[in-house]
Amino acid sequence: MSDSSHYFVPANSKWPIYTSLSMFLVVSGFICIFNELSGAYAVFGAGFLALTYCMVGWWRDVTVESEGGKYKEWEDMSFRWSMGWFIFSEVMFFVSFFGALFYARVLAVPDLGGLDSKVIWPQFEAIWPTAGPYFPDNFETIPAFDVPLVNTLILLTSGVTVTWAHWALKLNKRRQLNIGLALTVLLGVIFLAFQVQEYVHAYNDLNLRLDSGIYGSTFFMLTGFHGLHVTIGTISLIVILGRCMAGHFTPDKHFGFEAVAWYWHFVDVVWLFLFIVVYWL
Repeated sequence: MSDSSHYFVPANSKWPIYTSLSMFLVVSGFICIFNELSGAYAVFGAGFLALTYCMVGWWRDVTVESEGGKYKEWEDMSFRWSMGWFIFSEVMFFVSFFGALFYARVLAVPDLGGLDSKVIWPQFEAIWPTAGPYFPDNFETIPAFDVPLVNTLILLTSGVTVTWAHWALKLNKRRQLNIGLALTVLLGVIFLAFQVQEYVHAYNDLNLRLDSGIYGSTFFMLTGFHGLHVTIGTISLIVILGRCMAGHFTPDKHFGFEAVAWYWHFVDVVWLFLFIVVYWL
């Protein structure tokens, strides 16, 4: 039998299985949308609503436990280790996509332009960006020093504002805390709005799509998954902002805030690599 006086053991929860089923619906709906199946948007919408319900319920329960004094030193330590390993797993997630880009750009494309491949694909030129030998290179890339540069400045500024909010919390300056967090949320929303605009421009004007060969697939996979992480981070920041406005967290006990701040800084760093490797070089 576990000693709950030493370490808080929560009661059995329905949220893990509910969340898993909701994510299954979301992913299934997304796949159906790509394959243009009937009812795809209904499945995706149902999964999204179910996932929203799970997030609200699960966060509510955790907030009640936290504010009820259930989490002490041992719980705080386990939370920090868990968040650290979670961010490490996210790093490895993006490393796999950066690895695919590296393989295509540095190894596969030059090899396809070699003498042996010239016999099979005489019209192919081993120049990056390329769609590959099976696709016509009839797309344009997005200039790095346009919207991507603006988004870089936005995310770097958001890193400053969330750090400002963190220091304000440590000094118990609640007004500065709320302002810093609100600005971070606003910058996250602006970033996402610019990214949506960029995608619309790429599809409608540049003929740059997810199926535009190796360049299109790596570009949208990297930037798209990063945009998903920015969305998750922005939602988490909104939740933390609401808790801060409700008077939650203290200068000495605020790991919920720190976890989201760590995640947001991780998102910033990934974007810097994206800007340099995908847009600039």
